[in-house]
Amino acid sequence: MSEKMKVAAITDERKVEIKEVTKPIPSANQILINIKACALCTWEQRAFTRLTKMPLPFVGGHEISGVIEAVGEKVNVSDFPIGHKVAARLINVCGKCYFCRNGMENLCVEINNLDDSNMEIPGTGGLGEYIAVNASQVYKLSDGISFEHGAFAEPLACVVNSIEQGKIQLGENVVVIGGGVMGMLHIMLSKLKGAYVIISEPDETRRRLTLELGADIAIDPLEKDPVQTIKDMTEGRGADVIFNTTPISAVAEQAVNMAGYAGRVVMYSSIHPDKPISISPQWLHKSQAIITGAVSPSVRSFEMAVRLLSKGLINPHKLIAGTYCLADVQKAFEMAVVPNTYRIIVTQ
Repeated sequence: MSEKMKVAAITDERKVEIKEVTKPIPSANQILINIKACALCTWEQRAFTRLTKMPLPFVGGHEISGVIEAVGEKVNVSDFPIGHKVAARLINVCGKCYFCRNGMENLCVEINNLDDSNMEIPGTGGLGEYIAVNASQVYKLSDGISFEHGAFAEPLACVVNSIEQGKIQLGENVVVIGGGVMGMLHIMLSKLKGAYVIISEPDETRRRLTLELGADIAIDPLEKDPVQTIKDMTEGRGADVIFNTTPISAVAEQAVNMAGYAGRVVMYSSIHPDKPISISPQWLHKSQAIITGAVSPSVRSFEMAVRLLSKGLINPHKLIAGTYCLADVQKAFEMAVVPNTYRIIVTQ
C-alpha cells in the first residue's frame, strides 16, 4: 500500500483544508524533500482570496526549505546527503527555449506551466509534508541556518535578480519604493552593494524598520512630493537607481520621474491593475536612462541567494511575522492577508 502524506489545499475562497494524498516516490533523477518550512507569498495569498482565479482544489507553496529524505537511483548521494538541509527552486522551466538556453531561465516560455502531473491535487506543492523535484532544482543550505530563514531563498533570489538589473555602483543613490518584504530585501542587498539607500514608504512603523535594516533615509511620500524630495536630496539630478516594489501604476510613474540622467529604473513588482503610465520619449532619449523589469529568480540568482543566507550575509529574521504548523494553515492564510503583515511561514 502506498504511503500517505498531508497537504494544505485551497478549496474555496478564503478556505484551506488539510487533505491526504499519496506520498511521492522520487524518480531516477529526483530528490524527495521532507518540507520543514513554507512561506506564504503574495501569489498564494491571491489564490486564497481568489484575486487570482485558478482551478480548485490547489496546493500552493513555492518558498520552501527542508531536508533530503531520499534520492533517486541516478542521484549521487555524496552530492546530496540524506538529512542535509536544502531549499528548492520550484518554478518549472523547459530548458529548451531561447531564454533557457541563454541563461535567462526566469523568462522561460513555459514558466507558468506547472509540472504537477504527478500530484493528486494540482499546484506547486510546497504546502505539503513532502515533495519530489529534480536534483537540478535542489540547493544545499548550511547546517546552521534555520528552516524559516531557508524558506527565504526563493524571494531573496527574486530580489537578487532585481538588484542585478539595477547595476548598483559604490556610493550611488538608490531609492526603494515600498517597505514590504521585498522592499526590505532590496534595502539589505543595496547596502551590501555599497549604496546610499533612500526608502519611500507611507507607514511609520515600516519606515522605522527600514532604518533598522540599513536604509540611510526614510521618507513619507504622503507628507510631500516624493519625486521633488528625491531631486532635492540629489542636488537636482535624481536618483541613480530606483526599485519600485509596489503594485501601483501611479507609483511606477513616480519611480521613472525620480530617475536622473543615466539612471536605472527597475519595476520589480507585478502591477495590479495594469494601467499604462506616461513617459516622455524625448527625456528618455536625452537622459540615457534605462527602464526595465525583474521577474522570478534565475538559476544564478537562486544560487547567490542560498549563499547569502547560508553565510549570514542576509538575515531575514525581522521579516517573519509569525509561524504556524500545517494543521493551523487556515489561520496562517488569514493572518498573511492582513495588510502590512510580513512573511507568515507554515512549519512542520
